[in-house]
Amino acid sequence: MEQTLTTVKLPDIEEIAPLIRGKVSLDALKAADILPIREDEGRMVVALSSLEAFPSAQLLAASYGKEADWEIHPREAIDAALSRLYDLRGGVTDDTLSEMTGIDDDDDFLREDVQSDSVDVPVIKLVNSLLREALKIRATDIHVEPFEDEVLIRFRVDGVLHDRLRLPRNQQAPLTSRIKVMARMDIAERLAPQDGRIGITVGKRAVDIRVNSVPVQHGERIALRILDKGSGLLSLEQLGMDAASRDIMEDLIRNPHGLILFTGPTGSGKTTTMYAILQALAKPAVNIITVEDPIEYAVPGVGQIQVNEKAGVTFPSALRSILRQDPDIVMIGEMRDFDTAHIGVQASLTGHLVLSTLHTNDSISAVVRLIDMGIEPYLAAGSLLGAIAQRLVRTVCPDCAREFEAPSLFRKEGLDRVVRGTGCPSCMGTGFIGRVGLYEQFLLDDELREMVASNAPQSRVRAEARRHGFRTLWELGLDALREGRTSPEELLRVVSATEFAEEAR
Repeated sequence: MEQTLTTVKLPDIEEIAPLIRGKVSLDALKAADILPIREDEGRMVVALSSLEAFPSAQLLAASYGKEADWEIHPREAIDAALSRLYDLRGGVTDDTLSEMTGIDDDDDFLREDVQSDSVDVPVIKLVNSLLREALKIRATDIHVEPFEDEVLIRFRVDGVLHDRLRLPRNQQAPLTSRIKVMARMDIAERLAPQDGRIGITVGKRAVDIRVNSVPVQHGERIALRILDKGSGLLSLEQLGMDAASRDIMEDLIRNPHGLILFTGPTGSGKTTTMYAILQALAKPAVNIITVEDPIEYAVPGVGQIQVNEKAGVTFPSALRSILRQDPDIVMIGEMRDFDTAHIGVQASLTGHLVLSTLHTNDSISAVVRLIDMGIEPYLAAGSLLGAIAQRLVRTVCPDCAREFEAPSLFRKEGLDRVVRGTGCPSCMGTGFIGRVGLYEQFLLDDELREMVASNAPQSRVRAEARRHGFRTLWELGLDALREGRTSPEELLRVVSATEFAEEAR
């Protein structure tokens, strides 16, 4: 991708106008602070006043079916050019979005238009461009958020939300309706939350998009969760574990029976890890059944059950049925209540290997959580093989990585220099590309089992685990810092220093 820092004047308005006429809204360009200035060998060159606007330039170029190149120009020059284009509105029309202009949120004919085959082409192009761009940059979520004067579109990439596009307020209803039609939701229902699903194919990749709408003050807020089935399943080797952690994990899952818990907040990669384990364990001689809510990815060779409470399929009821299916390995999407936990523990004690998740901050707290849910300490001690706490930290972009002096907090940990990404087109100005996992592994031996069975204080359990080589998320994060894989700010965003640093000593 080319990048140009320039003081050359913008092209004449007469050269820019044909690029915009009937293709893009001046209001959208002004809100994004960008301006298409020429086409060059199948690429769109976009003028920006700062690198922060590059994501919007990519989205603009995608709507033309092109890749984006960029030039930096003074904001005043871009504003002046846009003002000239506003003056020429008689000759330069905003057809891409103006076909929707003047449609009020409450117009009755909007529903009929969207439901018919004559859906406004501009809004179709806009939604398609958003989906293409999201897949291109590996976004996991798209948020459409209406406010008093605008509609903000944000993408979640590598666990962090980024502003991608701002649209005029009057585009909210057509955009929302188009998404709801694609997701087979009721576009006439605007006052109650709804769920839907969009299935698309990109090349040979099947992509599943879960859609949720909820009424807010200025319209309907839409969240789209993107599940790229072509790239969602990772092997244990692809999880980014260090060799020692992977060896421990492989030894752990070789046990024929017992309970393995994965802990961490939503979005920390627990399900991805369990899917990787299921793939490693799936063999013709092994019967694996899961109960999930929802099923995120289809795992070859694994029987997967979707929770459906309306039909009476809950975690406990599904588990009771599963145990009559002669399983060797059972995966429970989440232990949410006593019944689910109790059945899972009993299954692990009667010859089954059980994998599940809990929402706790660290691995040792999984024991406390089980007991708090009503599991007797001796049962927790007898069933639990180990608990793995996970976090995902963004990895520094190799194209713009630079060394800096370590902040004082990290100098106390023995780090003199740290690496940060300064921002470039490769990482869309964020300084990061991709994520890597931190895996805190708490494994129970005989001494630790006795302590858990006697309901010993968590501090004593932790001290004993430390004596056996237990390492905290904070220590694992410091290793990633030393290796230049992440930045100090990213580690602090994901792992609380006050929560883990003292425990690591």
